[in-house]
Amino acid sequence: MAKSKQNPVTAKKGLSANAWTTIAVLVVAVLVIGGVLVFQHKDSPATGEDTVAADVLRHSDSHTVSEAKDGKATVVEFIDYQCPACEAYYQNITGKLVNDYSGRITLVTRNFPLPMHPLAVPAARAAEAAALQGKYREMYDKLYGDYRSWAVQPDGQNVSSDEQRAQARFDAYAKDLGLDLDRFHRDMASPAVQQRIDQGKADGQKAGVTSTPTLFVNGTEFRPAGTTYPAISQELRTLLDKELDL
Repeated sequence: MAKSKQNPVTAKKGLSANAWTTIAVLVVAVLVIGGVLVFQHKDSPATGEDTVAADVLRHSDSHTVSEAKDGKATVVEFIDYQCPACEAYYQNITGKLVNDYSGRITLVTRNFPLPMHPLAVPAARAAEAAALQGKYREMYDKLYGDYRSWAVQPDGQNVSSDEQRAQARFDAYAKDLGLDLDRFHRDMASPAVQQRIDQGKADGQKAGVTSTPTLFVNGTEFRPAGTTYPAISQELRTLLDKELDL
């Protein structure tokens, strides 16, 4: 019987060709998995244990809906004005939170318009233009408080793409707030206003934001376990009470 020829390398090491093939596969797997883990660690969103840098979440000129002097509890919310969930948060969680914790927490809002909401950017421009005339909080309340009149189609089923209808509502809000309407229009169309919106989106991406609303409490992303607005609200309040030593 003829003897099979041995691979001189495997023969020298005392390993079969199959063993070396197995080792090679394992090495490749480790390298691939390791590379994936490194990539995910580098680019993954902040977890509940990570803290995002303060200068990413908030700038010196960022808008606040509520302000506390002691700085114990700061909530930063990345919002899309046409996002139904953001409106629901306003109605059920953050709007009530601002009233109930008035003077005790700071609520900062940052722009993060999403591509699937065609009126998100125009609404953000309206809010930013109102801010330039000292009426940010008031316009913020108008946009969410009267949400269905501009953000939703007349059938009430889907978000609207009717920018002309939305602009008419924005103008009505501006008049109600006593804004200079010509200046309001100029500011809405200005590069400075667009830059603020773009900066919010860029900062949100750095912080790992992928959807709205996304909230951070003292730099750490708030990821509720609850599935109802009352449950989520209670989780947020419990966390804030802890930060406030209540």
